[in-house]
Amino acid sequence: METRLLSPKHADSPHVPVIGMGTSGTFDTDDVGAVAAVVNAALDSGTTLFDSSPMYGKAERVLGEALDARRSEALIATKVWTPDNELAVAQLDDSASFYGGRIDLMQVHNMVEWRTRLDQIEARRDSGEIAYIGATHWQVEGFDDLETAMRTGRLDAIQIPYNPIQREVEARILPLAADLGLGVLLMRPFARADLLRTLPPDSELTSLLPFGVTTWGQALLKWGLGHPATTVSIPATTRPERAVENSLAGTGAPFDNDTRDRVAALFAR
Repeated sequence: METRLLSPKHADSPHVPVIGMGTSGTFDTDDVGAVAAVVNAALDSGTTLFDSSPMYGKAERVLGEALDARRSEALIATKVWTPDNELAVAQLDDSASFYGGRIDLMQVHNMVEWRTRLDQIEARRDSGEIAYIGATHWQVEGFDDLETAMRTGRLDAIQIPYNPIQREVEARILPLAADLGLGVLLMRPFARADLLRTLPPDSELTSLLPFGVTTWGQALLKWGLGHPATTVSIPATTRPERAVENSLAGTGAPFDNDTRDRVAALFAR
């Protein structure tokens, strides 16, 4: 199953598998070889979108080094995150240098100084360094700013948390994204692994086999992508085999509404 990173607003936007990869808490390391093993497994399995940020320690640089000659196979989504204008320029410069001078999606991280950051990102988009523009927030308290930015028409995509125990975006953000034709990247599909610590009985997985789901991680990924406004989910992992497992959640039939309700009930707190 494939979808667009930024459709329907951009008819010429690149097609990407619905399962991407996050790098928060996983790629902040000096072991580039270990990261390369995860990246190569993801790429070989059809995952092409990788999301990072200067907030994630060494992750941006290490991801770039791990991609190496395979940079052209990847879509890079990263972020600028600072209230300081000069530091923002440095972050944007660094990101470009890590990925061969080209960023596919540059996002304003957590809406920090978002109006000025959009000015800076737009200038680089106009020069050809950046393809698309986005904004993110992980807290409900930040959704007012995110909604305001969405309504400006300056964004191509947003990134928000969405999983069976974090559903606040269903009220306003996801419907607005659909209305505006924005891409939607899903962070925290496992609620920062909280949902994987106490799992439903494996016997409950039987009913999900027709959807190509064999693990609860895949079920959670497919659950998030079952909402019609969503585009790409970005789970993080340090294990090549888990990267392959996650990618398989982008295959098979999507969950219908009844199945989504059943899965959400199994993970209810």
